Amino acid sequence: MAYEHQNYVQHQLTLEGRERLTVSGVEDVERFDESSIVMSTAAGTLVVSGENLHIGKLSLDGGELHVDGQIDSLSYEESGRSGGGLLSRLFG
Repeated sequence: MAYEHQNYVQHQLTLEGRERLTVSGVEDVERFDESSIVMSTAAGTLVVSGENLHIGKLSLDGGELHVDGQIDSLSYEESGRSGGGLLSRLFG
């Protein structure tokens, strides 16, 4: 699934057997734990839910995130940004 946003940043999801997820177009990771990861993407806020979720790789340059674990659902939220994401706290 690819989505072109107004700024022409490509957002793509690749799910491999519910065990590995690659997300491009990631702008910020707002929060995460073993059961959920909430991130801002070029297409909006994406919530990944499951069990034993781990962020395997986060590329700050390319906006790419790799998630390993049992992925149960992927959903987009309509709400605005909270403004206190992980990347902004680390590098802001």
